[in-house]
Amino acid sequence: MTTQEVTMETPLQLAWIHVEPSEPLAERVREAVRRLERFHGRITGCTVALEAPSRHHRNAGAQYRVRIELRFPGGRAVVGRAPPRSRDRADLYAALNAAFRDVRRQLEDRQRRMDGRVKAHEAPPHGVVARIFHGEGFGFLRTPDDREIYFDARSVLRGGFDRLEIGSPVRFVEEPGEEGPQASTVAPLRRRAAPAAPAQP
Repeated sequence: MTTQEVTMETPLQLAWIHVEPSEPLAERVREAVRRLERFHGRITGCTVALEAPSRHHRNAGAQYRVRIELRFPGGRAVVGRAPPRSRDRADLYAALNAAFRDVRRQLEDRQRRMDGRVKAHEAPPHGVVARIFHGEGFGFLRTPDDREIYFDARSVLRGGFDRLEIGSPVRFVEEPGEEGPQASTVAPLRRRAAPAAPAQP
């Protein structure tokens, strides 16, 4: 891990995982963090990890991943993001830009809650798994208004992706993606037990 200077209380931490360190890429990260600081002046620390597919998985359609953790008084924001599977699979800059957009949306949502424009206790929407591709690591949710929302394995909490099946109920957090709506967080729910059959006379 290398450390790059910005103006936060704690220096920006930048990790390169299976990625050759690049000064232009590091400068892109520093500039993105500076823009976040201008938007949210109370950021105290930031860690950014840039991860390429391991050599073992590079021929299997794996994608770059960017993980961002921002720290500020009273909380933090965390994003782990890869581009949509059908686009920009090998573009680390695209993954980086998408991840910083995601973390800025988290900061904006937090600010709206603090301003009272969004109820902090408002529950995430419900849905069910409409289609799932375990071997490919992604699927689609169906919402009560009959929309389909893309999600990938990393968005499912507690490593529950492999336990999902068609019809599984979930709560999810929706966000705009490059190819349409997608779920940034998916929380599997327990199925309601079917009512017991009446006893036969």
